[in-house]
Amino acid sequence: MTDNPLALTLEQWQRLAAARQVYTDTVSPYYDETLQEVTRRACTSGSIGKADIGALLMWKRLRADTPWVAELMALADTDVRRATAAATTTAQDTTLSRCTGALAGRAALAHLPGFRTGDALASAVLTAAAPDRMAIYDRRAHNGLRTLGIALSHAPGRYSRYIATIDQLLAAAPAPIRTWTPRDIDTALYWMTA
Repeated sequence: MTDNPLALTLEQWQRLAAARQVYTDTVSPYYDETLQEVTRRACTSGSIGKADIGALLMWKRLRADTPWVAELMALADTDVRRATAAATTTAQDTTLSRCTGALAGRAALAHLPGFRTGDALASAVLTAAAPDRMAIYDRRAHNGLRTLGIALSHAPGRYSRYIATIDQLLAAAPAPIRTWTPRDIDTALYWMTA
């Protein structure tokens, strides 16, 4: 990602819009119920606990039989909620750019087991905490960017660069894409490589 505005061709914008339409036409309207329920609880409590992280694991279809899950389960829920509350606060803070909120939110989660490397689960937690500001990151969305000719490094800070790229896409997008949410962009990116 660069600081230069993204210049996609009309064909690339059409591909992105078509991918979003395929997502809308293909995925059950109930698929995101789990994410939405976690979001409701996060908005009420200001944090996300182990039970909600477990729900997000299922929603993301991630493996729960890994060593980090046992490490996370060995932590007190109050410690997990302390970290996720800090992440929630920064992700929701509209005085921060989305990119800065993503960077700070991701950093607040980084010491928790399962959040030290990779951005898939962390992005789910941050999106549940701030659904109008954050977006889901995964390898398929990353590949969707690549399909559009947009490079995104795997170096540390990738999630905030991903959010900055989404912001650039939204700023440069033609109507009606410019009215999409970051989550709309991530689903389109995901489905571009489906």
